[in-house]
Amino acid sequence: MNPSLSAIVLAGGKSSRMGQDKALIAIEGVPLLRRVCEAALQCTPRVYVVTPWIERYQKVIPPTCHLIQEQLLPAETGPHGPLVGFAQALAHIETDWVLLLACDLPCLQSEVLQRWASELEGSGDAIALLPRTKKGWDALCGFYQTKCLASLMAAIERGERSFQGWLAQETVKEIGVSDPSMLFNCNTVEDLVVLTGSEKWKVRYGE
Repeated sequence: MNPSLSAIVLAGGKSSRMGQDKALIAIEGVPLLRRVCEAALQCTPRVYVVTPWIERYQKVIPPTCHLIQEQLLPAETGPHGPLVGFAQALAHIETDWVLLLACDLPCLQSEVLQRWASELEGSGDAIALLPRTKKGWDALCGFYQTKCLASLMAAIERGERSFQGWLAQETVKEIGVSDPSMLFNCNTVEDLVVLTGSEKWKVRYGE
């Protein structure tokens, strides 16, 4: 394990496209959120889950993980998105690097995350090491230097709410991905059907 690494798991989404809380959906008997936490724990013992719903997830996450209460921003009454949740959690991190993961990554491979973590020391002046897809940086499955917090907060204060918008102003190093399925996000009922290969999920979660 990397002694200078912590992990943050984002669990603040409304799951509107899934129709129910996707973090609680069990894949092979294990809730998605717990699966992601367990993968993170293979890289570092310091795993934090940031969410507006502390009580909902207390019994779901592994006992060694820590919950961070996500807060509404001043003058805002609704969800503010993952960029702000990341910033609020990052303020609690004391290690040099943090692994950031979304809670809806069912195909994570802990050995790949560990291999990526071994590349952190050679990152140069990059504030993040991330996979790149056709849509841009995969911002919710990669590594960030904690010193990026100042830049991140400045972007949020300017009104930025997009990871892509913020990262476009920063130096980011690409991480190679040999198996793109590892980055699969389970956001919709259709995604769940693809993931499980079973039509029964469409009935259970698509009503």
